[in-house]
Amino acid sequence: MNLAAKNISITRDHKPILKNVDILVRDREFVGLLGPNGSGKSTLLKSIYRTMKPDVGWISLENQDVYELSARQVARRMAVVRQESSIEFDFSVREMVMMGRFPHKSVFQSDSKEDEELVEETLARVGLNGFANRRFMTLSGGEKQRVFIARALAQQAKCLVLDEPTNHLDIHSQLQVMAILKELRCTVFTALHDLNIASVYCDRIYFVKSGEIVASGSPSEIFQPHLIRDVFGVECEVYIHPRTSKPHIVFLSAAES
Repeated sequence: MNLAAKNISITRDHKPILKNVDILVRDREFVGLLGPNGSGKSTLLKSIYRTMKPDVGWISLENQDVYELSARQVARRMAVVRQESSIEFDFSVREMVMMGRFPHKSVFQSDSKEDEELVEETLARVGLNGFANRRFMTLSGGEKQRVFIARALAQQAKCLVLDEPTNHLDIHSQLQVMAILKELRCTVFTALHDLNIASVYCDRIYFVKSGEIVASGSPSEIFQPHLIRDVFGVECEVYIHPRTSKPHIVFLSAAES
């Protein structure tokens, strides 16, 4: 499923947040969105999953405007894992993941045997076998994030949008989450902070700075010292890692302004 945003501009309190942003994520591509804090990453994702409508522009799934689709239609096509997901009630893990089935049910329809089997399957897929009866609030940060991903998988959407899915996770959990996402073989668009993790897992990357896309390409094309310096304000060296065959960035210092 292709995801596209064309000419997206958003202004809040007379301040431009996004300016003429274009992105394209092709079917089954894994695409990263990287930029410094305050660059507009989360705003772009919010516009895509319909919590912040653009002032100008068009966002589409398979050439259908997401703002002309119903919430149920969008949820059947696109699943979202937000950066902050506040849970006020202590649901079980099974209940949390079962929420992903809501777009496929009528209001009073009960959970079917197929739904139960899908929940167990998605929990196994994210490495949470035996967790169905655990209380969500008792889980570690990495386990909670995998539950959110399992819920997204239970939607059976062909496009997954994530806002910094590895934020606040230890390195072991970060790598677990990224490996799970990579193995899904669906369309993935995700904001990320860690450039080296993005280098290993992303097919293509967009750099965003001050609300504008300033560069895009494969990790080999985009991870260049002069680009990293311009976007992130750091001096670095880049070499091809002998084991991953991917660009690896060694950060040296903050760049002088």
